Amino acid sequence: MEAADDIVAMIARGEFPSPGAATGQRRGAPRVGDGLLRLNSEGEVLYASPNALSCFHRLGVIGPLVGRALIEITTDLIEHQPQSTVDEAMPLVVMGRAPWRTEIEARGVMLSLRALPLTEHGQRIGAVLLCRDVTELRRRERDLITKDATIREIHHRVKNNLQTVAALLRLQARRMDVPEAKEALEEAMRRVATIAMVHESLSQTLDEEVEFDDMVSRALRLAADVASADTHVRTVREGGFGLVPAQDATPLALVLTELVTNAVEHGFPGRPTGTVEIVAERSENSLKVVVRDDGVGLVDGKGPMSGLGTQIVNTLVSNELGGTITWKDREGGGTVVELEVRLRVGGK
Repeated sequence: MEAADDIVAMIARGEFPSPGAATGQRRGAPRVGDGLLRLNSEGEVLYASPNALSCFHRLGVIGPLVGRALIEITTDLIEHQPQSTVDEAMPLVVMGRAPWRTEIEARGVMLSLRALPLTEHGQRIGAVLLCRDVTELRRRERDLITKDATIREIHHRVKNNLQTVAALLRLQARRMDVPEAKEALEEAMRRVATIAMVHESLSQTLDEEVEFDDMVSRALRLAADVASADTHVRTVREGGFGLVPAQDATPLALVLTELVTNAVEHGFPGRPTGTVEIVAERSENSLKVVVRDDGVGLVDGKGPMSGLGTQIVNTLVSNELGGTITWKDREGGGTVVELEVRLRVGGK
């Protein structure tokens, strides 16, 4: 009650809350179950609630806290934990001199402390300290960090393995004398390399989402360069894909790579130049992509893709992406492919 009276009086004088005080849920906002310590101006404990005593007992403090200097208690704890990291702000917090937060670790227990200095006309008269056992919370955070690092390492290793497979396919293709077999191996190599690029992007982020714009630009340029032997093909991208969930990034990248590759391979026969445009429209979890070229267009109303390419694209769009795809002639010459999918943002 005395602490409450002091804080109410500080509010009336405009001295509370203090500038730079810890605020917000992530900064240790007070809770009903927090332990409470009342300190005098010298940092000695005047009162300790049962929850506060329980917190310090878990740290290894034996006996009562009242009448003891809290800075001496915490110093003894830290001296017996040579491997623990000491927060530079800890002395100011445990003496009630600054409205900050700190954490103390001992015997495998993590204790969070938040200081509320009490002042009277600008002069410090004591402090209120709120304490909370955050051991389980910090353990879960460390587990999440370890899990994230493990997942990133897995993506990195998968990327390396896929790049090795792509390199082996490339070597095998160079040894082939049969044009059809060589072309099939090169197509397989390109598809494996596209999947490897997705895993490379996932290995560089903490989230299971891919920054798709940068990745798709590299993939499409690579696909155009590899597919165009005698034709200089320019790829143009408009709009933005944004963040794409990992489970959708691989099939979407494969579909776009197939569309661009086949447009380059079959859309510009005997032509020195050509253009392939990719236009993306993103609205939350809805994505519409238009791939258009200025090539020869559809032949007998059918797309220019090979049988396997068509099968791969249709399967990925319908089964993996849950979307639709249509081919049609482009006005003025060429082909337009419209792809509409619904991304699984937030696991939905």
